[in-house]
Amino acid sequence: MSVRLLDVNVLVSLLDSAHVHHDAAVTWFRAVAAVEGWATCPLTENGLIRVVSHLNYPNLRLSPAHAAESLALFKAGFPAIHHFWPDAISLTDSAIFDLAILAGSRQTTDAYLAGLAFHNGGRLATLDGGIPWRAVRGADSRLVEQIVR
Repeated sequence: MSVRLLDVNVLVSLLDSAHVHHDAAVTWFRAVAAVEGWATCPLTENGLIRVVSHLNYPNLRLSPAHAAESLALFKAGFPAIHHFWPDAISLTDSAIFDLAILAGSRQTTDAYLAGLAFHNGGRLATLDGGIPWRAVRGADSRLVEQIVR
């Protein structure tokens, strides 16, 4: 059993009932994350607030304060299984990351989140394919769980 660090897209799909992957994300969350535990970090929490409070986000019209409140309520609903992982690692730490593996700047956040999950003994849950888990030294493909294919 491993705690799952939810990336921004998973968080958005869970909190936005009109999101195209909402039903799949909720089904996965109930079956996996609600059993094994789930985590957020400053990067994913800030990312959720940024996305759902953006003026062009199509499904929700939330201020940053209301987005933060929605996330806080969601986390409070699962106090025994939610973990908050502080940003305790750095992409500049070559003992943790091999950044030469990255194809470009768009992969840095994904690699960081995978590394943070690995650092905490967890896994990264995502909607995205192609997460560069190989950039995390010592990791294998089980580090990343793509919840929707």
